[in-house]
Amino acid sequence: MRIITLAGSPRFPSRSSALLEYAREKLSALDVEVCHWHLHNFAPEDLLYARFDSPALKTLVAQLKEADGLIVATPVYKAAYSGALKTLLDLLPERALEGKVVLPLATGGTVAHLLAVDYALKPVLSALKAQEILHGVFADDSQVIDYQHKPHFTPNLQLRLDNALETFWQALHRRDVQVPTFHQPQGIAHA
Repeated sequence: MRIITLAGSPRFPSRSSALLEYAREKLSALDVEVCHWHLHNFAPEDLLYARFDSPALKTLVAQLKEADGLIVATPVYKAAYSGALKTLLDLLPERALEGKVVLPLATGGTVAHLLAVDYALKPVLSALKAQEILHGVFADDSQVIDYQHKPHFTPNLQLRLDNALETFWQALHRRDVQVPTFHQPQGIAHA
């Protein structure tokens, strides 16, 4: 099983990237292959000038095609997710997330930005044809105790992350279950 993590903060390290680091550690311990991406993997001019032929973008698209899921993390600025992340998402093919399970994570200065994931990020993930977009995790800055070294969170945030990762894990396994195809009963003529 393979997933992609995508850090949407223009800063590194950051509070939102700490959430991803925690997720990577947890999933790697379950033998999930994790391919990590962050905005620094892309030349800024490739993003700003919409260079669809960027080698980094082509590699990300190829890895997304083979992945089972995506965890995307972003800071919330001015009641919306990172503009740099939006620039990258705009370059992805229309069906880049088709068949994928997606877990959004976000951090912000205040709980007033809690709904930015639902009203700003999830519609874009849906437009990229994600199969299932899970209920995300939003953390206000005070809940991320340390992001400079080893990620450290308040107990409440850690519990919410663990629950979200468990749901993500279950959704990935649901995705692997083969759904039987519909067969017409014998004796019914095809129209």
